[in-house]
Amino acid sequence: MSLKIAFFGQAPFGREVLVRLLEAGHEIVGVYAPPEGGRPDPLAEEAEKRGLPLFRYKAMRRKGQPIASRVAEHAALGADLNVLAFVTMILPGEIVDAPRHGSLCFHPSLLPRFRGGNALAWQIIEGEAESGVTVFRPDAGVDTGPIVVQKGGIAIEAHHTAASLYFEKLYDLGVAAMCEAVDLVDRGEAPFEPQDEALATFQGLVDDAVAAVDWSRPAVLLDRQMRGCDPAPGAHTSWQGEELRLYDVTLAAADPSAEPAGTIVAHDRGAVHVAAPGGVLRVGRVRPQGGGKQAAAELLEIGARLG
Repeated sequence: MSLKIAFFGQAPFGREVLVRLLEAGHEIVGVYAPPEGGRPDPLAEEAEKRGLPLFRYKAMRRKGQPIASRVAEHAALGADLNVLAFVTMILPGEIVDAPRHGSLCFHPSLLPRFRGGNALAWQIIEGEAESGVTVFRPDAGVDTGPIVVQKGGIAIEAHHTAASLYFEKLYDLGVAAMCEAVDLVDRGEAPFEPQDEALATFQGLVDDAVAAVDWSRPAVLLDRQMRGCDPAPGAHTSWQGEELRLYDVTLAAADPSAEPAGTIVAHDRGAVHVAAPGGVLRVGRVRPQGGGKQAAAELLEIGARLG
């Protein structure tokens, strides 16, 4: 059997899921990718290469209402299923619910925990020990729909950033989960297990307010914050009166320093060690205001103080 699929996504993840579904024999009746911008989008490139119908919209709603022409355009595709692989724009219910099998959506956490748009970052910030991926059928809530496939058991390690957790651990797992979920729907065996609301958590976006460094906080919490905000928006502090973003942060294997928190206490192969309550942070790279990323030791001298 095979399904007619309207595919929504972006980036290498979207491209990989698309290719796998085509290899499985499904018909892709339309591909929705981000609008053209500075960088080519791998999903859009794959769709163009294969001659698939390609739509590149910034939004499917205007002033909170569905754009009627785009809803009609989607309906005309005759999709059996929408596949949402790494989708950042909000789709109206008139599109989500239109196919006879509805939609399947990827989420990088073990739902119902860590609902929301920055699930990877919050898992690290809050010190979660285990991660995983979920494929669910979206409904009117935010990441609240019934679960089709869930794969866990992924340890969040001490070096993981939001980016490295995704690319090292969850990327391939997510591709496999998406394809498995489509197969279950195709065979009429999708479980659609309701989420347990008693276990649900929701976290908002990780913005500059969340990323602001308070050097009075314990080193272990600062470490989680900085890794969770890497690469975006980048944990930020001040240096010489200007903003400084911090990247490639881990807890250093060093005894706590007697120096005030935020003080550069050592250089370490291009990185710097920064004193913090109860420990020392190793900061690999920094980005000064108006500049690019560079080795932290190139910019920060021993004895300098952040914050």
